[in-house]
Amino acid sequence: MPRLALYTFGVLKSPLADPAPLTREFHDRGEAVYRKMHRAPGYLARAEPAEGSRGTVFDLDWGAWGAFTVPAWYDKGRTAKTTALAATLSLWTGLRPAFDAVYTGLHREALNRRADWFDRGGHPSHAFWWVPDGVTPTWQDGVSRLEDLHDGGPTPRAFPFHRPFTPEGVPTGLRGTGPETEAAR
Repeated sequence: MPRLALYTFGVLKSPLADPAPLTREFHDRGEAVYRKMHRAPGYLARAEPAEGSRGTVFDLDWGAWGAFTVPAWYDKGRTAKTTALAATLSLWTGLRPAFDAVYTGLHREALNRRADWFDRGGHPSHAFWWVPDGVTPTWQDGVSRLEDLHDGGPTPRAFPFHRPFTPEGVPTGLRGTGPETEAAR
């Protein structure tokens, strides 16, 4: 059964190492959001560094998720003191569960604060695509899908929440998405 991959990327207003209250608040809130997401219906997995892996996001061992990479438009630092980004890569059973997890609860509260933490850019902040069962998407897959979405708009290869496609590549809405029709459950 196909699964839905979600890559998110944002450029922070200040480096993660910045001791300013807003940066600390973003980091602290992120941990709570991740704990909540792990319990969300339809959540399958997310890219996490291997236990004991040390360094910046660029140096960590991400296992099957591949080497960490960023979109071409990211032009801030890559060191522990200068990295100013937030990125996630996750797997879901379908679009509706991902939508519900992102747009409710703690994550919704964080989205309402994104203007405090993130630079506004002319690039999409997320991209979805369907992957076959047993396939682990890589960071490079996510970056390439996000860049494709930016360059060519929504296609079955890369799409946003508001312009989704079924696993078969048919344009759809939130209803009727996923490996099975959500309404049939």
